Amino acid sequence: MSRHTRAPRAIALLLAPLVLLAAACGKDGSPPAKGPAPDQLPHYAVDRNFRLPGSPTWTRAKKRGHFVVGAKEDQPYLGEKDPATGRYSGFDIEIAKMLSASLGFPGDSVRFRTIASANRETALQNGQIDYYVGTYTINANRKKLVGFAGPYYMAGQSLLVRKDTDDIHGPEDLAGKRVCSAAGSTPYQRIKDDYPKAVLVAYDTYSVCVDNLLTYQVDAVTTDDAILIGYAAKAPDELKVVGKPFSKEPYGIGVPRTDNALRFALDNALAAREKNGDWKRAYDATLGLSGVPAPEPPPIDRYPAS
Repeated sequence: MSRHTRAPRAIALLLAPLVLLAAACGKDGSPPAKGPAPDQLPHYAVDRNFRLPGSPTWTRAKKRGHFVVGAKEDQPYLGEKDPATGRYSGFDIEIAKMLSASLGFPGDSVRFRTIASANRETALQNGQIDYYVGTYTINANRKKLVGFAGPYYMAGQSLLVRKDTDDIHGPEDLAGKRVCSAAGSTPYQRIKDDYPKAVLVAYDTYSVCVDNLLTYQVDAVTTDDAILIGYAAKAPDELKVVGKPFSKEPYGIGVPRTDNALRFALDNALAAREKNGDWKRAYDATLGLSGVPAPEPPPIDRYPAS
């Protein structure tokens, strides 16, 4: 099959769920995007006796009967929203469900709210959401604004290329190559600073970058490997992640900065879900569909209350 006949099919497969976000859709008759089926996802036991009166966030959630959790809606197998049904799915979504169950609320009671990356801290500070799970890297600057439970996953910047690419194996091979990333992102800046011979291309969303990769307008897409794994899982015959990650991005659960009771409870819940196998079951049902086996969860950073 030629690259010109393969690309439209792959784009339809990859971008159909993102039609409202990336202004792209498959043609009539395009195969549906692959993803975790609801009946194949884990079920998480609910701790009906859990109480956390020291947490104002938990107390508000208890009164309303559910948590409101911030998430992404355009990251395949991590945090993705079906525009037709409004249903969220992915590894981050499963993390939120299992932690909610540990804190006394059924996983299917969670109300997800899409929050853009630039608005995460504000949403936590003003009570728009109770906590946030969405490829949220823990760093010192963000800790000044919000609290973090976890991390629950250690990501790292990597490269996504077409399956037929054989001359890009890592960032050292990017000289003269057109490399796409999100405008203003940390991955974009890292390539600019550390690999200046690459030809950088920027768009507002990674889905547009992947569209350009599939149509041979760029040679690679770069961001966190977890995000790229999700895209590769959408079109495994067309895309692959290459090389080893060349940064460390610990994904945490964002909480209001002063609600240490909630942060510590989420740390405890995460540790228990890792131990009983729920974390791996969640990974296998989502990111694991890419064929990349589950890694070991990173150590939880139980930093003291400030």
